[in-house]
Amino acid sequence: MKITAIESLQWKAYPRLLTVRVHTDSGIIGLGETVDKIPGAKAALHGTIAPLVLSQDPLDIEGLWRFLMDNIMYHGYAGAETRALSAFEVALWDIMGVHYGAPLYHLLGGKTRDEIPTYNTCIGFGRYQDYAAWHEDAGALARSLLEDGITAMKIWPFDQFSEGSFGQRITGAEIEKGLIPVRQIRDAVGARMDIGIECHFRWNRVSMERIARALEPYDILFLEDVLPPVYPDEIKELSRKTSIPIIGSELLLTRWQYREWLEKHVSQILMTDAVWNGGIAETRKIANLAETFGVPIVLHNVAGAICHAACMHLGAHIPNLYYVESCRAFYKEYYGVLTDYEPTVSDGHFALPTGAGLGVNLRESALQREDVIREVSEGAGLAGGRRAMGDHWAVEEIR
Repeated sequence: MKITAIESLQWKAYPRLLTVRVHTDSGIIGLGETVDKIPGAKAALHGTIAPLVLSQDPLDIEGLWRFLMDNIMYHGYAGAETRALSAFEVALWDIMGVHYGAPLYHLLGGKTRDEIPTYNTCIGFGRYQDYAAWHEDAGALARSLLEDGITAMKIWPFDQFSEGSFGQRITGAEIEKGLIPVRQIRDAVGARMDIGIECHFRWNRVSMERIARALEPYDILFLEDVLPPVYPDEIKELSRKTSIPIIGSELLLTRWQYREWLEKHVSQILMTDAVWNGGIAETRKIANLAETFGVPIVLHNVAGAICHAACMHLGAHIPNLYYVESCRAFYKEYYGVLTDYEPTVSDGHFALPTGAGLGVNLRESALQREDVIREVSEGAGLAGGRRAMGDHWAVEEIR
């Protein structure tokens, strides 16, 4: 089997998503995806990755990944190139699953669980304006989520106060305002709803210590991304000052960036994103590395149906899974518009996708939409089966 084309799809209605289709001469088409900062990832996909993988065997996932990483490593790999590589690699696993007629979790080695625990990140989209809802009445939102089977939610009530001081200080009055939605949730539904607090790297450690102290009486599930991950020692110090577990960080890419984090025992919980960090296999390697330190893992999941399905398969396989993030506003609003995959939550858990590979198919109507933007790279490619290491400075060197 050979790769014959790399296709990217965007829809103007969903500008954060980049969907990738990897075409093969067998007729199998694999689906991949990445999210956010799409112009860079799209350029890397067609300009850097496609020329090296066209005409290659899509079942050689590890060999292709290493060949690509050897090339992109030369100019700073942890950005657009790795997001594009992630989307491509996910599509290869989808191809393999369809080729062998097996779901992705079987290819990874089987399941450790049959259902996947989730928390809802309260973003708004379409009919589900969960972001506005927790600003208006977080207790009412908590009741709505419970009615949908969701038993854990994440909000970010302190971000709004960071701009004035550039995150250098927070006042007592601001902390009190930030606690309002937390109190509303506890007053409305008590302990039936777990609460995670997203911090979006907005604060320095001294400010985060004040915020954490104020939150401790409310039995908070976690604090996520308390400081930028370039400050691992500061994050570790914060984790020593609070009883609330700290999560970090989806902004670390590949196992090499997670190694130091784990060796330093920076946070009690690890988070990674399969459509940013290098892909399916890299996520498993990161999870395995975390397991050797006794650290559970959260799968970051704020993209589309393809990423969500990948997280479900990975979540089924990974022994040390803590949660898979999800967004009700996304899976109820546009997953079913673009694909045939429409997951639902029951008692805080998702069921696994069914079918071979990822178990997701694009709808024909999505491919025919007027707002679709399609780009295709095809041809013989430039690498010609080579697995040479390092950057290639001229086309002639890789023919």
